[in-house]
Amino acid sequence: MNTHLLSRFRRLFDSPWARWLLLIGWMALIFAFSSQSTLPSPDDPWIDFLFKKSAHFTVFGVLALLWWRVLPARPASWGWAWLLTVLYAISDEFHQSFVALRHPAARDVIIDACGAATALALAWLWLRRRA
Repeated sequence: MNTHLLSRFRRLFDSPWARWLLLIGWMALIFAFSSQSTLPSPDDPWIDFLFKKSAHFTVFGVLALLWWRVLPARPASWGWAWLLTVLYAISDEFHQSFVALRHPAARDVIIDACGAATALALAWLWLRRRA
């Protein structure tokens, strides 16, 4: 791929509207999974638990990074990205209370908050190291 095309693709992907589109799409994906009464799961309850909680941690970590990317480039954006992610995690658990065979769990919100904090901390460290 030539450098002009790559540069053009990068500008398109990094535009404000693309950032918002990615954020909204990711939130819609979370909502869609939360709307499912049952999700495929391994037979072993321990592996099922680890898989689901790892998914929570990772999915909400990505959400926090997407929030951070749409917010203005200010030091407070890190905190706002975390807070908005946690609020979405709370709303996600509330949403699950209306889905058959699902129930809200405070533990999931805590895992989501930890995933968001970890992702933001890793991004901050990475950016600091690059500078």
